[in-house]
Amino acid sequence: MPNTTFARRLKSAMDDAGVKQADLIRLASERGKKLGKSQVSQYVSGKVVPRGAACALLADLLGVSADWLLGKAAAPRPAPAASHDRTTAKKTPTQGSTTMREFKKSSKLENVLYDVRGPVVDEAARMEEDGARILKLNIGNPAPFGFRAPDEVVYDMRQQLTDCEGYSDSRGLFAARKAIMQYAQLRNIPGVDMKHIYTGNGVSELIQLSMHALIENGDEVLIPSPDYPLWTACVTLAGGTPVHYICDELNEWNPDLADMEKKITSNTKALVIINPNNPTGAVYSREILEGIVEIARRHQLMIFADEIYDRLIMDGFEHISIASLAPDLPCVTFSGLSKSHMVCGYRVGWMILSGNLACMKDFILGVNMLSNMRLCSNVPAQSIVQTALGGYQSVNEYIRPGGRVYEQRNYVYEALNAIDGITTVKPKAAFYIFPKMDVKKFNITNDEQFALDLLHQKKILITRGGGFNWGEPDHFRIVYLPRMEVLRESLEDLADFFAHYRQS
Repeated sequence: MPNTTFARRLKSAMDDAGVKQADLIRLASERGKKLGKSQVSQYVSGKVVPRGAACALLADLLGVSADWLLGKAAAPRPAPAASHDRTTAKKTPTQGSTTMREFKKSSKLENVLYDVRGPVVDEAARMEEDGARILKLNIGNPAPFGFRAPDEVVYDMRQQLTDCEGYSDSRGLFAARKAIMQYAQLRNIPGVDMKHIYTGNGVSELIQLSMHALIENGDEVLIPSPDYPLWTACVTLAGGTPVHYICDELNEWNPDLADMEKKITSNTKALVIINPNNPTGAVYSREILEGIVEIARRHQLMIFADEIYDRLIMDGFEHISIASLAPDLPCVTFSGLSKSHMVCGYRVGWMILSGNLACMKDFILGVNMLSNMRLCSNVPAQSIVQTALGGYQSVNEYIRPGGRVYEQRNYVYEALNAIDGITTVKPKAAFYIFPKMDVKKFNITNDEQFALDLLHQKKILITRGGGFNWGEPDHFRIVYLPRMEVLRESLEDLADFFAHYRQS
Protein backbone atom coordinates (compact mmCIF):
# COMPACT_ATOMS: atom_id res chain seq x y z
CA MET A 1 0.00 0.00 0.00
CA PRO A 2 1.27 3.55 -0.77
CA ASN A 3 0.76 4.67 2.84
CA THR A 4 2.89 1.79 4.12
CA THR A 5 5.63 2.43 1.57
CA PHE A 6 5.75 6.13 2.33
CA ALA A 7 5.80 5.67 6.10
CA ARG A 8 8.52 3.00 5.88
CA ARG A 9 10.75 5.13 3.65
CA LEU A 10 10.14 8.26 5.70
CA LYS A 11 11.19 6.51 8.91
CA SER A 12 14.22 5.01 7.17
CA ALA A 13 15.33 8.43 5.93
CA MET A 14 14.77 9.94 9.39
CA ASP A 15 16.84 7.19 11.03
CA ASP A 16 19.69 7.63 8.57
CA ALA A 17 19.63 11.40 9.01
CA GLY A 18 19.47 11.08 12.80
CA VAL A 19 16.32 13.18 13.13
CA LYS A 20 13.10 12.68 15.04
CA GLN A 21 9.65 14.13 14.49
CA ALA A 22 10.37 17.16 16.66
CA ASP A 23 13.53 17.82 14.65
CA LEU A 24 11.57 17.89 11.38
CA ILE A 25 9.20 20.46 12.86
CA ARG A 26 12.11 22.59 14.08
CA LEU A 27 14.09 22.34 10.83
CA ALA A 28 11.03 23.34 8.82
CA SER A 29 10.50 26.34 11.11
CA GLU A 30 14.09 27.42 10.60
CA ARG A 31 13.33 27.58 6.88
CA GLY A 32 10.21 29.63 7.45
CA LYS A 33 7.88 26.67 6.85
CA LYS A 34 5.43 24.99 9.18
CA LEU A 35 4.95 21.32 10.00
CA GLY A 36 2.44 20.56 12.78
CA LYS A 37 3.04 17.88 15.41
CA SER A 38 -0.12 15.98 14.50
CA GLN A 39 0.65 16.41 10.81
CA VAL A 40 4.11 14.79 11.12
CA SER A 41 2.75 12.07 13.40
CA GLN A 42 0.16 11.14 10.79
CA TYR A 43 2.85 10.98 8.08
CA VAL A 44 5.11 8.75 10.18
CA SER A 45 2.25 6.42 11.13
CA GLY A 46 1.22 6.05 7.50
CA LYS A 47 -2.30 7.40 8.08
CA VAL A 48 -1.73 10.27 5.64
CA VAL A 49 0.57 10.66 2.64
CA PRO A 50 1.61 14.30 2.11
CA ARG A 51 1.25 15.87 -1.27
CA GLY A 52 2.87 18.66 -3.21
CA ALA A 53 4.74 21.21 -1.12
CA ALA A 54 4.56 19.18 2.12
CA CYS A 55 6.15 16.12 0.51
CA ALA A 56 8.79 18.24 -1.19
CA LEU A 57 9.62 19.92 2.10
CA LEU A 58 10.09 16.59 3.89
CA ALA A 59 12.28 15.29 1.09
CA ASP A 60 14.39 18.44 1.14
CA LEU A 61 14.84 18.32 4.91
CA LEU A 62 15.95 14.70 4.73
CA GLY A 63 18.09 15.06 1.62
CA VAL A 64 16.15 12.54 -0.45
CA SER A 65 13.89 12.73 -3.48
CA ALA A 66 10.13 13.17 -3.16
CA ASP A 67 9.59 10.40 -5.73
CA TRP A 68 11.62 7.99 -3.61
CA LEU A 69 9.59 8.84 -0.49
CA LEU A 70 6.34 8.28 -2.37
CA GLY A 71 7.50 4.92 -3.70
CA LYS A 72 7.59 6.15 -7.30
CA ALA A 73 11.33 5.61 -7.60
CA ALA A 74 12.63 2.06 -7.26
CA ALA A 75 16.29 3.10 -7.13
CA PRO A 76 18.09 3.07 -3.79
CA ARG A 77 17.45 6.10 -1.66
CA PRO A 78 20.01 8.86 -2.24
CA ALA A 79 22.33 9.59 0.64
CA PRO A 80 21.30 12.55 2.81
CA ALA A 81 22.60 15.87 1.60
CA ALA A 82 26.04 16.73 2.94
CA SER A 83 24.82 20.16 3.96
CA HIS A 84 22.31 18.67 6.39
CA ASP A 85 23.49 19.18 9.96
CA ARG A 86 22.74 15.87 11.66
CA THR A 87 24.19 17.01 14.95
CA THR A 88 21.23 19.32 15.52
CA ALA A 89 18.99 16.33 16.11
CA LYS A 90 21.22 14.63 18.63
CA LYS A 91 21.20 15.03 22.36
CA THR A 92 22.48 18.45 23.32
CA PRO A 93 25.40 18.73 25.72
CA THR A 94 24.53 20.76 28.79
CA GLN A 95 26.62 22.29 31.53
CA GLY A 96 27.64 19.60 34.04
CA SER A 97 26.31 16.78 31.87
CA THR A 98 27.42 15.12 28.66
CA THR A 99 23.92 14.66 27.22
CA MET A 100 20.32 15.42 28.07
CA ARG A 101 17.85 12.55 28.00
CA GLU A 102 14.88 12.73 25.61
CA PHE A 103 11.48 13.51 27.07
CA LYS A 104 8.67 11.76 25.21
CA LYS A 105 4.95 12.21 25.50
CA SER A 106 3.16 9.91 27.90
CA SER A 107 2.20 6.50 26.58
CA LYS A 108 -1.29 7.25 27.95
CA LEU A 109 -1.77 9.47 24.90
CA GLU A 110 -1.03 6.79 22.32
CA ASN A 111 -4.70 6.03 21.66
CA VAL A 112 -6.04 9.52 22.36
CA LEU A 113 -7.22 11.36 19.24
CA TYR A 114 -8.95 14.69 18.71
CA ASP A 115 -9.28 15.21 14.98
CA VAL A 116 -11.56 18.24 15.33
CA ARG A 117 -8.21 20.03 15.71
CA GLY A 118 -6.00 17.44 14.03
CA PRO A 119 -3.68 17.06 11.03
CA VAL A 120 -6.13 18.46 8.46
CA VAL A 121 -6.47 21.60 10.57
CA ASP A 122 -2.67 21.79 10.81
CA GLU A 123 -2.44 21.61 7.03
CA ALA A 124 -5.06 24.38 6.71
CA ALA A 125 -3.00 26.55 9.07
CA ARG A 126 0.10 25.95 6.95
CA MET A 127 -1.80 26.93 3.82
CA GLU A 128 -3.06 30.10 5.49
CA GLU A 129 0.49 31.04 6.41
CA ASP A 130 1.32 30.70 2.70
CA GLY A 131 -1.47 33.16 1.90
CA ALA A 132 -4.41 30.84 1.10
CA ARG A 133 -7.97 31.82 2.05
CA ILE A 134 -9.63 28.86 3.78
CA LEU A 135 -13.40 28.45 4.07
CA LYS A 136 -13.75 27.04 7.58
CA LEU A 137 -16.68 24.72 8.19
CA ASN A 138 -14.97 22.66 10.86
CA ILE A 139 -15.53 24.01 14.37
CA GLY A 140 -18.59 25.13 16.36
CA ASN A 141 -17.22 28.42 17.62
CA PRO A 142 -19.88 31.13 17.07
CA ALA A 143 -17.80 34.27 17.75
CA PRO A 144 -15.64 34.27 14.55
CA PHE A 145 -18.84 34.10 12.48
CA GLY A 146 -20.36 37.27 13.96
CA PHE A 147 -22.52 35.79 16.73
CA ARG A 148 -22.33 38.00 19.80
CA ALA A 149 -23.02 37.42 23.48
CA PRO A 150 -26.20 39.06 24.81
CA ASP A 151 -25.48 42.65 25.89
CA GLU A 152 -26.75 42.10 29.44
CA VAL A 153 -24.38 39.18 29.92
CA VAL A 154 -21.36 41.27 28.91
CA TYR A 155 -22.57 44.21 31.02
CA ASP A 156 -23.07 42.07 34.13
CA MET A 157 -19.62 40.51 33.85
CA ARG A 158 -18.04 43.96 33.58
CA GLN A 159 -19.93 45.19 36.62
CA GLN A 160 -18.96 42.20 38.74
CA LEU A 161 -15.36 41.82 37.59
CA THR A 162 -13.79 43.46 40.65
CA ASP A 163 -15.74 41.05 42.86
CA CYS A 164 -14.32 38.04 41.04
CA GLU A 165 -10.64 38.41 41.80
CA GLY A 166 -10.47 35.63 44.38
CA TYR A 167 -11.16 31.90 44.30
CA SER A 168 -14.75 30.77 44.67
CA ASP A 169 -15.96 27.63 46.41
CA SER A 170 -14.51 24.70 44.46
CA ARG A 171 -18.02 23.81 43.26
CA GLY A 172 -18.75 27.36 42.16
CA LEU A 173 -20.39 30.60 43.23
CA PHE A 174 -23.56 30.28 45.29
CA ALA A 175 -25.58 32.46 42.89
CA ALA A 176 -24.42 30.48 39.87
CA ARG A 177 -25.25 27.10 41.41
CA LYS A 178 -28.60 28.39 42.68
CA ALA A 179 -29.53 29.46 39.15
CA ILE A 180 -28.39 26.08 37.77
CA MET A 181 -30.46 24.27 40.42
CA GLN A 182 -33.55 26.25 39.46
CA TYR A 183 -32.89 25.54 35.79
CA ALA A 184 -32.59 21.82 36.59
CA GLN A 185 -35.92 21.94 38.41
CA LEU A 186 -37.53 23.45 35.31
CA ARG A 187 -36.05 20.53 33.35
CA ASN A 188 -37.77 18.15 35.83
CA ILE A 189 -34.49 16.73 37.10
CA PRO A 190 -35.48 15.29 40.49
CA GLY A 191 -33.93 15.95 43.90
CA VAL A 192 -31.20 18.35 42.80
CA ASP A 193 -29.15 19.72 45.69
CA MET A 194 -26.74 22.65 45.33
CA LYS A 195 -23.92 20.64 46.87
CA HIS A 196 -24.16 18.26 43.90
CA ILE A 197 -23.78 20.99 41.27
CA TYR A 198 -20.30 21.80 39.96
CA THR A 199 -19.25 24.62 37.66
CA GLY A 200 -16.37 24.03 35.27
CA ASN A 201 -14.16 25.66 32.68
CA GLY A 202 -16.57 24.49 30.02
CA VAL A 203 -18.18 21.07 29.93
CA SER A 204 -14.90 19.70 28.57
CA GLU A 205 -13.12 20.07 31.91
CA LEU A 206 -15.98 18.41 33.78
CA ILE A 207 -16.10 15.44 31.41
CA GLN A 208 -12.42 14.79 32.04
CA LEU A 209 -12.82 15.32 35.78
CA SER A 210 -15.77 12.94 36.07
CA MET A 211 -14.09 10.21 34.01
CA HIS A 212 -10.99 10.34 36.22
CA ALA A 213 -13.18 10.24 39.32
CA LEU A 214 -15.01 7.11 38.14
CA ILE A 215 -12.88 4.89 35.94
CA GLU A 216 -10.53 2.10 36.98
CA ASN A 217 -8.15 0.57 34.45
CA GLY A 218 -10.14 -1.77 32.22
CA ASP A 219 -13.58 -0.31 32.95
CA GLU A 220 -15.76 0.00 29.85
CA VAL A 221 -17.95 2.99 29.01
CA LEU A 222 -20.58 2.94 26.26
CA ILE A 223 -20.22 5.95 23.96
CA PRO A 224 -22.23 6.77 20.83
CA SER A 225 -20.81 6.44 17.34
CA PRO A 226 -20.60 9.04 15.95
CA ASP A 227 -19.56 10.81 19.15
CA TYR A 228 -18.08 14.07 20.29
CA PRO A 229 -14.49 12.75 20.39
CA LEU A 230 -13.62 14.29 23.76
CA TRP A 231 -15.70 11.55 25.44
CA THR A 232 -13.68 8.76 23.84
CA ALA A 233 -10.42 10.59 24.56
CA CYS A 234 -11.25 11.20 28.24
CA VAL A 235 -12.32 7.60 28.87
CA THR A 236 -9.10 6.40 27.25
CA LEU A 237 -6.92 8.85 29.16
CA ALA A 238 -8.50 7.76 32.45
CA GLY A 239 -7.50 4.15 31.73
CA GLY A 240 -10.90 2.95 30.56
CA THR A 241 -12.04 1.32 27.35
CA PRO A 242 -14.53 3.22 25.16
CA VAL A 243 -17.07 0.90 23.55
CA HIS A 244 -19.04 2.53 20.76
CA TYR A 245 -22.72 1.77 20.19
CA ILE A 246 -24.22 2.70 16.84
CA CYS A 247 -26.55 5.60 16.22
CA ASP A 248 -28.79 4.67 13.30
CA GLU A 249 -28.78 7.09 10.38
CA LEU A 250 -31.87 5.42 8.91
CA ASN A 251 -33.70 6.18 12.17
CA GLU A 252 -32.80 9.89 12.26
CA TRP A 253 -29.53 9.11 14.08
CA ASN A 254 -31.24 7.74 17.18
CA PRO A 255 -29.22 5.26 19.28
CA ASP A 256 -29.62 1.63 18.27
CA LEU A 257 -30.81 0.24 21.61
CA ALA A 258 -30.23 -3.37 20.61
CA ASP A 259 -26.65 -2.59 19.65
CA MET A 260 -26.17 -0.67 22.90
CA GLU A 261 -27.33 -3.57 25.05
CA LYS A 262 -25.42 -6.14 23.00
CA LYS A 263 -22.15 -4.38 23.82
CA ILE A 264 -22.59 -4.43 27.60
CA THR A 265 -20.20 -6.72 29.48
CA SER A 266 -19.32 -7.34 33.11
CA ASN A 267 -16.77 -4.52 32.78
CA THR A 268 -19.30 -1.91 31.63
CA LYS A 269 -19.65 0.81 34.25
CA ALA A 270 -21.50 3.65 32.52
CA LEU A 271 -23.15 4.83 29.34
CA VAL A 272 -22.95 8.21 27.64
CA ILE A 273 -25.59 9.97 25.59
CA ILE A 274 -25.10 13.21 23.66
CA ASN A 275 -28.53 14.77 23.29
CA PRO A 276 -28.95 16.99 21.30
CA ASN A 277 -26.23 15.30 19.36
CA ASN A 278 -22.97 16.58 17.98
CA PRO A 279 -22.19 15.83 15.12
CA THR A 280 -25.63 14.75 13.80
CA GLY A 281 -28.01 17.34 15.26
CA ALA A 282 -30.38 14.58 16.43
CA VAL A 283 -32.80 15.09 19.33
CA TYR A 284 -33.89 11.90 21.10
CA SER A 285 -37.55 11.11 21.67
CA ARG A 286 -39.03 10.20 25.05
CA GLU A 287 -39.45 6.61 23.83
CA ILE A 288 -35.74 6.31 22.98
CA LEU A 289 -34.69 7.88 26.27
CA GLU A 290 -36.96 5.58 28.26
CA GLY A 291 -35.42 2.63 26.44
CA ILE A 292 -31.93 3.81 27.41
CA VAL A 293 -33.03 4.20 31.03
CA GLU A 294 -34.36 0.64 31.05
CA ILE A 295 -31.04 -0.68 29.73
CA ALA A 296 -29.13 1.27 32.40
CA ARG A 297 -31.53 -0.01 35.07
CA ARG A 298 -31.22 -3.66 34.01
CA HIS A 299 -27.44 -3.53 33.97
CA GLN A 300 -26.93 -1.08 36.87
CA LEU A 301 -25.07 1.53 34.84
CA MET A 302 -24.37 5.18 35.58
CA ILE A 303 -25.75 7.60 32.98
CA PHE A 304 -23.71 10.55 31.69
CA ALA A 305 -25.81 12.99 29.63
CA ASP A 306 -24.09 15.67 27.53
CA GLU A 307 -26.89 18.23 26.99
CA ILE A 308 -24.90 21.34 26.05
CA TYR A 309 -27.22 22.05 23.09
CA ASP A 310 -30.49 21.69 25.01
CA ARG A 311 -31.52 25.30 24.29
CA LEU A 312 -30.83 25.10 20.54
CA ILE A 313 -33.81 22.98 19.42
CA MET A 314 -35.57 23.81 16.15
CA ASP A 315 -38.84 22.91 14.40
CA GLY A 316 -40.83 22.60 17.63
CA PHE A 317 -39.10 19.45 18.86
CA GLU A 318 -38.89 18.93 22.62
CA HIS A 319 -35.71 18.25 24.54
CA ILE A 320 -36.16 15.89 27.49
CA SER A 321 -33.41 15.55 30.05
CA ILE A 322 -32.81 11.83 30.59
CA ALA A 323 -32.21 12.45 34.31
CA SER A 324 -35.88 13.42 34.61
CA LEU A 325 -36.79 9.85 33.60
CA ALA A 326 -34.34 8.11 35.92
CA PRO A 327 -34.90 9.19 39.55
CA ASP A 328 -33.65 5.80 40.79
CA LEU A 329 -30.41 5.75 38.79
CA PRO A 330 -27.11 7.60 39.22
CA CYS A 331 -27.11 10.40 36.63
CA VAL A 332 -24.66 13.13 35.72
CA THR A 333 -25.99 15.87 33.45
CA PHE A 334 -23.72 18.36 31.64
CA SER A 335 -24.62 21.73 30.16
CA GLY A 336 -23.32 25.28 29.92
CA LEU A 337 -23.51 28.67 28.24
CA SER A 338 -20.91 28.32 25.47
CA LYS A 339 -23.36 27.52 22.70
CA SER A 340 -26.68 28.96 23.89
CA HIS A 341 -25.18 32.34 24.76
CA MET A 342 -22.38 32.39 22.15
CA VAL A 343 -19.63 32.67 24.80
CA CYS A 344 -17.36 29.70 24.06
CA GLY A 345 -14.32 31.68 25.16
CA TYR A 346 -15.76 32.43 28.59
CA ARG A 347 -15.51 28.70 29.45
CA VAL A 348 -18.53 28.26 31.68
CA GLY A 349 -20.17 24.87 32.05
CA TRP A 350 -21.69 22.76 34.79
CA MET A 351 -22.58 19.23 35.80
CA ILE A 352 -25.46 18.10 37.98
CA LEU A 353 -25.43 14.86 39.98
CA SER A 354 -28.94 13.51 40.54
CA GLY A 355 -30.99 10.38 41.08
CA ASN A 356 -29.57 7.61 43.23
CA LEU A 357 -26.91 9.55 45.12
CA ALA A 358 -26.39 6.81 47.71
CA CYS A 359 -24.71 4.51 45.20
CA MET A 360 -22.55 7.44 44.00
CA LYS A 361 -21.23 8.31 47.46
CA ASP A 362 -17.63 7.29 46.78
CA PHE A 363 -17.69 8.71 43.24
CA ILE A 364 -18.80 12.04 44.74
CA LEU A 365 -15.81 11.97 47.10
CA GLY A 366 -13.60 11.58 44.02
CA VAL A 367 -15.34 14.45 42.21
CA ASN A 368 -14.93 16.66 45.29
CA MET A 369 -11.24 15.81 45.56
CA LEU A 370 -10.55 16.64 41.91
CA SER A 371 -12.66 19.82 42.13
CA ASN A 372 -10.66 20.96 45.14
CA MET A 373 -7.38 20.20 43.40
CA ARG A 374 -8.19 22.61 40.56
CA LEU A 375 -9.36 25.15 43.20
CA CYS A 376 -12.31 26.49 41.20
CA SER A 377 -13.49 27.30 37.71
CA ASN A 378 -13.37 30.70 36.01
CA VAL A 379 -15.05 33.04 38.53
CA PRO A 380 -15.89 35.96 36.18
CA ALA A 381 -17.65 33.48 33.88
CA GLN A 382 -19.59 32.02 36.82
CA SER A 383 -20.81 35.52 37.67
CA ILE A 384 -23.02 35.65 34.56
CA VAL A 385 -24.80 32.30 34.99
CA GLN A 386 -27.71 33.79 36.92
CA THR A 387 -28.24 36.55 34.36
CA ALA A 388 -27.87 34.17 31.41
CA LEU A 389 -30.30 31.53 32.65
CA GLY A 390 -32.84 33.94 34.13
CA GLY A 391 -32.86 36.63 31.48
CA TYR A 392 -34.13 36.98 27.94
CA GLN A 393 -32.97 34.05 25.79
CA SER A 394 -31.72 35.84 22.70
CA VAL A 395 -30.70 32.51 21.13
CA ASN A 396 -34.37 31.90 20.37
CA GLU A 397 -34.15 34.60 17.69
CA TYR A 398 -31.58 32.52 15.83
CA ILE A 399 -33.41 29.17 15.87
CA ARG A 400 -36.93 30.15 14.80
CA PRO A 401 -38.06 30.54 11.14
CA GLY A 402 -36.30 33.57 9.70
CA GLY A 403 -33.51 33.30 12.24
CA ARG A 404 -29.93 32.99 11.09
CA VAL A 405 -29.15 29.50 12.42
CA TYR A 406 -32.54 28.15 11.28
CA GLU A 407 -32.24 29.50 7.73
CA GLN A 408 -28.61 28.49 7.34
CA ARG A 409 -29.45 24.98 8.53
CA ASN A 410 -32.20 24.73 5.92
CA TYR A 411 -29.96 26.01 3.13
CA VAL A 412 -27.09 23.62 3.90
CA TYR A 413 -29.44 20.65 4.24
CA GLU A 414 -31.06 21.32 0.87
CA ALA A 415 -27.78 22.13 -0.89
CA LEU A 416 -26.11 18.94 0.33
CA ASN A 417 -29.00 16.72 -0.71
CA ALA A 418 -28.91 18.33 -4.16
CA ILE A 419 -25.37 17.00 -4.75
CA ASP A 420 -25.29 13.71 -6.62
CA GLY A 421 -23.81 11.07 -4.31
CA ILE A 422 -24.52 12.95 -1.06
CA THR A 423 -27.41 12.33 1.34
CA THR A 424 -28.04 13.73 4.79
CA VAL A 425 -30.54 13.74 7.65
CA LYS A 426 -31.96 17.12 8.62
CA PRO A 427 -30.59 18.27 12.00
CA LYS A 428 -33.13 19.14 14.69
CA ALA A 429 -30.72 21.08 16.89
CA ALA A 430 -27.26 22.59 17.34
CA PHE A 431 -24.95 23.84 14.54
CA TYR A 432 -23.93 20.65 12.75
CA ILE A 433 -24.87 18.36 9.89
CA PHE A 434 -23.31 14.96 9.15
CA PRO A 435 -23.71 14.10 5.45
CA LYS A 436 -23.02 10.69 3.91
CA MET A 437 -20.94 10.16 0.77
CA ASP A 438 -21.45 7.38 -1.76
CA VAL A 439 -18.02 5.80 -1.30
CA LYS A 440 -18.39 3.60 -4.39
CA LYS A 441 -19.24 6.54 -6.61
CA PHE A 442 -16.30 8.59 -5.32
CA ASN A 443 -13.97 5.62 -4.68
CA ILE A 444 -13.37 6.84 -1.11
CA THR A 445 -11.38 4.48 1.11
CA ASN A 446 -9.76 7.05 3.40
CA ASP A 447 -11.86 9.92 4.76
CA GLU A 448 -8.84 11.84 6.00
CA GLN A 449 -7.41 11.80 2.49
CA PHE A 450 -10.79 13.04 1.23
CA ALA A 451 -10.66 15.92 3.74
CA LEU A 452 -7.13 16.82 2.62
CA ASP A 453 -8.09 16.61 -1.05
CA LEU A 454 -11.04 18.93 -0.46
CA LEU A 455 -8.80 21.33 1.43
CA HIS A 456 -6.14 21.36 -1.27
CA GLN A 457 -8.50 21.57 -4.24
CA LYS A 458 -11.21 23.89 -2.92
CA LYS A 459 -9.68 25.34 0.26
CA ILE A 460 -12.67 24.12 2.28
CA LEU A 461 -11.97 22.82 5.79
CA ILE A 462 -14.33 20.18 7.22
CA THR A 463 -13.96 17.43 9.83
CA ARG A 464 -13.91 13.84 8.61
CA GLY A 465 -16.37 11.30 10.01
CA GLY A 466 -13.58 9.20 11.49
CA GLY A 467 -12.79 12.14 13.75
CA PHE A 468 -16.08 11.36 15.52
CA ASN A 469 -15.27 7.66 15.91
CA TRP A 470 -17.47 6.69 12.98
CA GLY A 471 -16.20 3.40 11.59
CA GLU A 472 -16.66 3.93 7.85
CA PRO A 473 -14.95 6.51 5.59
CA ASP A 474 -18.30 7.76 4.31
CA HIS A 475 -19.24 10.81 6.42
CA PHE A 476 -18.02 14.28 7.26
CA ARG A 477 -19.27 17.11 9.44
CA ILE A 478 -20.13 20.61 8.33
CA VAL A 479 -20.66 23.48 10.77
CA TYR A 480 -23.34 25.83 9.42
CA LEU A 481 -22.40 28.87 11.54
CA PRO A 482 -20.63 30.93 8.81
CA ARG A 483 -22.70 33.66 7.20
CA MET A 484 -24.96 32.71 4.33
CA GLU A 485 -22.67 34.15 1.64
CA VAL A 486 -19.81 31.98 2.89
CA LEU A 487 -22.04 28.91 3.04
CA ARG A 488 -23.26 29.52 -0.51
CA GLU A 489 -19.72 29.84 -1.81
CA SER A 490 -18.64 26.75 0.11
CA LEU A 491 -21.55 24.56 -0.98
CA GLU A 492 -21.18 25.61 -4.62
CA ASP A 493 -17.49 24.71 -4.47
CA LEU A 494 -18.34 21.46 -2.69
CA ALA A 495 -20.83 20.54 -5.43
CA ASP A 496 -18.19 21.21 -8.07
CA PHE A 497 -15.65 19.14 -6.14
CA PHE A 498 -17.94 16.10 -5.96
CA ALA A 499 -18.86 16.46 -9.62
CA HIS A 500 -15.27 15.52 -10.49
CA TYR A 501 -13.81 13.78 -7.42
CA ARG A 502 -12.53 10.23 -7.46
CA GLN A 503 -10.09 9.26 -4.75
CA SER A 504 -6.90 7.84 -6.19
